Amino acid sequence: MRKFTEHNPIGKEEIDAGKKVIESGNLSGFYAQDLSKFYGGKKVLKFEKDIKKFFKVKYAITVNSWTSGLIASIGSIDIKPGDEIILPPFTMSACAASILHWSAIPVFADVDPKTFCLSPKSVLKKITKKTKAIMLVDITGHPSDIDSFNKIAKKYKLKIIIDAAQSIGAKYIKKKKYTGTVGDVGGYSFNIHKHINTGEGGVIVTNNKNIANKAYLIRNHGENMVNKIKTNNLSNLIGYNFRLGEIEAAIGIEQLKKLPKILKKIQKNGELLNKELKKLEGLEVPEIDNKVITHAYYTYGLKLNTKKIKFSRKKIVKMLRNLGVPCGEGYLNIHLLTLFKKKIAYGKKDFPWNLNKNRSYKYKIGDMPVAEDLHFKSYIGIGLTHYNFTTDDIYYIINAFRKVWTKLGLKIINDNRR
Repeated sequence: MRKFTEHNPIGKEEIDAGKKVIESGNLSGFYAQDLSKFYGGKKVLKFEKDIKKFFKVKYAITVNSWTSGLIASIGSIDIKPGDEIILPPFTMSACAASILHWSAIPVFADVDPKTFCLSPKSVLKKITKKTKAIMLVDITGHPSDIDSFNKIAKKYKLKIIIDAAQSIGAKYIKKKKYTGTVGDVGGYSFNIHKHINTGEGGVIVTNNKNIANKAYLIRNHGENMVNKIKTNNLSNLIGYNFRLGEIEAAIGIEQLKKLPKILKKIQKNGELLNKELKKLEGLEVPEIDNKVITHAYYTYGLKLNTKKIKFSRKKIVKMLRNLGVPCGEGYLNIHLLTLFKKKIAYGKKDFPWNLNKNRSYKYKIGDMPVAEDLHFKSYIGIGLTHYNFTTDDIYYIINAFRKVWTKLGLKIINDNRR
């Protein structure tokens, strides 16, 4: 059984950069009541400048985590208590929690069975007069269907939030733009298991000055600075300490330089898996139209066609793991968390669920059939950013799949083994 090396992009450059910050004694340059230092220290400002240049955006606001980034992003688009934001259930719980943070209401819509991202058709069924925004999540690193959602947003006057935590570096080819930059506000995660990392951290990106200014205020105790930074609406806005430290920023500066090389290698591994695993009966690989998008392959997401394969996913995953393949079954169905099965107790009232009595926000099995099928039956994921896979490692994984398929008596097309 093969053991794979864990992904670790931290090298001498990051060590030296972090050491210099420590030796300087200036571990943070933020002050909450001094406009000259309100936006952070030298390394934070440099990191944000590099991000703006790389992703070709007007504003980049670093934060201490992408969860903080989601909270600040939602707070920056004038969301009020009782407003609804539509999002997918096949994602991290922070997506919904960041909405609840502003006393707004997460409304779940189902996902597309091929991309695993939010389904435009499902979203259209969920829009009401209370809907104010759509949160797109580029799950596994696959960009969301931005053209369809921009049309929906324009028609219903909605904001688009893009959670590109897993898709950093992925592109919309014809637009010549990075995912995360094509909505009203978006951003990336620098958590330790992402393509590049600062341990913990994230960044908000936008081309809207007003949204950026609100994000700056939310990041750094902005209630102290509201008279010095112009915004068009300060209702339901409060500031926090979401600031990134100088050490993390110094590491991020070096990490960003490595992103193209890291991403290229991961994409190469994903494409090789696509080429070979699509030959296995009943196994659906990511479908990428290379004229439209690129895929960041944070996770290599596979789907079992349960109509063609009668063996359980549990059995198949166990066999793969016995051969050393680091794969997982299912992901998350956050609409089925206890939080959404029962009303939230808030004093004597149920808040914010009581704000729209004509609509039910409680969810159960069967409400999101595609997401539930993925989670409970068909989805298999391999974390391509979790390991430093070589080409030989990828072929080992491919051959492991072939061995399992052969043992189960499933068909393999053009089985030319390496």
